[in-house]
Amino acid sequence: MQDSPRAGWLAAPYVLWLLAAFAAPLGAVALLSVQESGEIFAPISLWPSAAQYAEILGDSFFLRLLLNTALLGLAVAAASAVLAYPLALWLTRLSPRAKPFGFAIILVPLLTNVVVRSLGIILLLAPRGVVSNAAQALGFPPLNLLFGWFAVGLSLVQVFLPFMVLALYDVLDGQEKRLEEAAAGLGAGPAMRFWRVIFPLSLPGLRGGLTLVFLMASTAYVSATLVGGRKVQVTGMVVLREGMEILNYPLASALAMLMLATSILVTFVFARAIGGMTPWVQARPPRSWPSLPPALRRVVVAAAEAVAPVVSRILLLAAIAILLFPLLLVAVASVNDSPQATVAQFVGFTWKWYAAVLQNERYLSDAWTSLQIALCCVVISLGLALPAAFALVRAGFTGKEAVGAFLMLPLALPGIAIGLGMLRLLQWFNQIPPFLGVLAVHVVLVTPFMLALLRASVAQLDRGLEEAAGGLGATPSRVFRRVILPQLAPGIAVSCVIGFLLSFGEVTVTAFLTTARLQTLPVRIYAEATFSLENTVNAISTIFILVTVALLVLVNRLMPLDRVWKR
Repeated sequence: MQDSPRAGWLAAPYVLWLLAAFAAPLGAVALLSVQESGEIFAPISLWPSAAQYAEILGDSFFLRLLLNTALLGLAVAAASAVLAYPLALWLTRLSPRAKPFGFAIILVPLLTNVVVRSLGIILLLAPRGVVSNAAQALGFPPLNLLFGWFAVGLSLVQVFLPFMVLALYDVLDGQEKRLEEAAAGLGAGPAMRFWRVIFPLSLPGLRGGLTLVFLMASTAYVSATLVGGRKVQVTGMVVLREGMEILNYPLASALAMLMLATSILVTFVFARAIGGMTPWVQARPPRSWPSLPPALRRVVVAAAEAVAPVVSRILLLAAIAILLFPLLLVAVASVNDSPQATVAQFVGFTWKWYAAVLQNERYLSDAWTSLQIALCCVVISLGLALPAAFALVRAGFTGKEAVGAFLMLPLALPGIAIGLGMLRLLQWFNQIPPFLGVLAVHVVLVTPFMLALLRASVAQLDRGLEEAAGGLGATPSRVFRRVILPQLAPGIAVSCVIGFLLSFGEVTVTAFLTTARLQTLPVRIYAEATFSLENTVNAISTIFILVTVALLVLVNRLMPLDRVWKR
């Protein structure tokens, strides 16, 4: 395991897997998008045609669809940034003993199934939900905030806010605290310290958070389908409909490729905008900005200092409430003696919905399928990610950073395109069992997260112990078993738990690949939440939440939660 160019070959299995299960589906989507005909049985042509793109760009419906989806993604990214700053700063200021509990507020929603969180937003905004009941108690008419852009935006903020918080926490926690202390010593108040010291230094993390949240929010369709009630149309929903219901794969593929192009364009714009705001990174002179007159500036600064503490506390409480309150509503609804899943008014306590879940063979069968896929996914992902982590840390070869970026690429591209491409590949090569197709995609989605965690664990290995064992005559395999593996054990366990939760709860891509004989539990919940309002949905969702909490408690015993994602 010493530094060697040959150690780079340890990443080869992961690269080959990506070529087969990531690049191939993406290539299939690219090929389908340039077909002349959208007919189901039309032969595949290798001569590219712009017919599908012309149809999309010449139709006002599709243009509005792409524009509205992009604006939704930008709005969700902006709202997430506003809410994430107070929460990320609060996390950096917690004591070491309290930080794991603070991170639980972030990680429990992050690792809980997206359908579960959307159900919580429905309970919050439904006609007889919490917000409507609160409005009536205050003398206002009942509200129905569901089935609109606000509801969809709020649900997406709830889903993707943890990613923004974690992106900002990494840079905020690493900032030099003496800079803020020096600014305070020079008389700067909290608002000016944030604007002049904290915010500029956090811009690299903000760029990563904005990019990640936009990429995910602009391609999401599960929350939009459930909370928007099909009255709000986003690109992902149309891709799913065109590909799964209408079977117009060329048009669906062209839409997916346009989503990819939009993602790349917005990522470039974010990079240029943040780059212009951080000239010191490129060693460029700062731009001169017009300044306010001194008297007006003093008024603005005084007003900002007066309202900043109150606004920051309100935003902090709002962020925590958005993350946790929907999950609490789902748990309460799961023991509510009401047959309708979206009624937040408590009728009476009952366990009958849990009994109905445990007696439902479909739930149990789908849970077993999800468990099999998740366990197989973790085993394969570990076998791919651990050698790749050693390759990226220990190997010294040209292009290592490029290889590392390629291995993390699935996180930056729309999952819808991967799901659509794998669906078409499974139809072309129908000898491949659907289980293997779903498993292959899950491995593609989960392995980058496990690689990031394991790469940090490998980087922290004590090389002195390995050298001492080698000096005493231990063979490389014995050094790995007796010295390296015990040091890696906590990191391996943590990455496996996180990978299991991500795979077990995945629904966005899996919905493309499930069949009548192969259904996962999250897809089952998604389908029932879409077409049925029985309260068993809340019961199985609460079980999801409890499993997530229990596994995170286990992770915290192995490694404090604040260290897990700081890696």
